[in-house]
Amino acid sequence: MMEAPLSNRPTLATIRQLPVGEMIALPAEYLAMLQADARDAADAAKRLQDWIEAAIALRYQQQAIAARAIAGKDSGTVRFQDGAVEVVVDLPKKVEWDQRHLAALVDRIRAGGEDPGEYVEVSFKVSERAYAAWPERIRTAFEPARTVRTAKPTYRLNLISSGGGA
Repeated sequence: MMEAPLSNRPTLATIRQLPVGEMIALPAEYLAMLQADARDAADAAKRLQDWIEAAIALRYQQQAIAARAIAGKDSGTVRFQDGAVEVVVDLPKKVEWDQRHLAALVDRIRAGGEDPGEYVEVSFKVSERAYAAWPERIRTAFEPARTVRTAKPTYRLNLISSGGGA
């Protein structure tokens, strides 16, 4: 396979307006390099965003705590001004439940003659690793309850360093 000259290699800046038909016609090596360049740029942008977000959090953390105290809130959204800027700080509530304790409560509700479905949502999960290790007769019994969906495919192109071969 003939290698494409690297001097003609497109950059992220030059491909912004490139039609997709021309993009897909680029040599695979160029696509691999562009993908790596885009990944590096995204990583750098993410690091920069994290740095800016950390500075913003440090700047406004105490004001947000004070605003939340004035509002009598432990979580949720508070707003305050900093010059010409409205600062909106959201502290989402993340609730976690002890599953064993909930299971015991469901048993008590059921034993009391009530429907636990009126109070809790019950869900079952099966580890895919465990499922694969089960005996065939058990897997067969669970098969009608199992649905497999696929996610969006990802493609990673890695350049293979040639050691002088064809």
